[in-house]
Amino acid sequence: MEITQKYENLKNEIKKLDCAIIAFSGGVDSVLVLKVAYDVLGQNAIAVTADSPSLPRRELEETKKIAEEIGARHLVINTTETENQAYLKNPGNRCYYCKTELYTKLKQVSIQLGIKNILNGTNFDDLGDYRPGLQAADEHKVISPLKDAKLTKNEIRELVKYLNLRSWGKPSSPCLSSRVPYGQEITLKKLKMIEEAENFLKDFGILELRVRHFGTAARIEVRESDKITINNNFSLINKKFSEIGFDEIEILDFKSGNLNLLIQNARAGN
Repeated sequence: MEITQKYENLKNEIKKLDCAIIAFSGGVDSVLVLKVAYDVLGQNAIAVTADSPSLPRRELEETKKIAEEIGARHLVINTTETENQAYLKNPGNRCYYCKTELYTKLKQVSIQLGIKNILNGTNFDDLGDYRPGLQAADEHKVISPLKDAKLTKNEIRELVKYLNLRSWGKPSSPCLSSRVPYGQEITLKKLKMIEEAENFLKDFGILELRVRHFGTAARIEVRESDKITINNNFSLINKKFSEIGFDEIEILDFKSGNLNLLIQNARAGN
């Protein structure tokens, strides 16, 4: 199916809803859902962003700017997944507990506002990845319009660019907890260390990166083109990381979802 037809289908399906709350992370997927929902539903489309210690402050501020750019009403609510012991133990299905908390809180907002439809940014490609959060969406009857329209990540970026939104090239930015290997406890101290380290690297102009937390060791994952920046500033980076609490630094190639790959490979081996 042509992307233009998928786009029309997306608009038509959202228009049928009359009103909707959009789980708005500020990533390119939820940006497209919010933009289309606002275009066809107007003020009956409301963006809701979940704030918690696992969300970088930079990302929170970005959601505010994007929602303002689109023109949509934007609410920020607090979620408490980092107070849930099942989440803090960081099992392979950690995202299930996070999304369960998110959708529970969104349901409360939907009741308060009298808006029954909750939309997320799950896309068609996500079905082929390890995404335990999808189960939580199903349990809470959350609508995934991008998935239903069979829109892939590349098609979504293309549409966001076509709609003249600056977010089209925005790198994926999963929560800070995703930097901690499964099975290793999530703590607020670890999340703070990761955010501070990533912010320091981003100030050098590195846009796409991950700082993985391996105890006192930091595994920095960047694109090949950014390794020059790392090497040229390594003494400064090493000093800062040491102040943060990392005694060792390892530089590796960037690959989104690296920790998920470990889970997928383990499951494939069973």
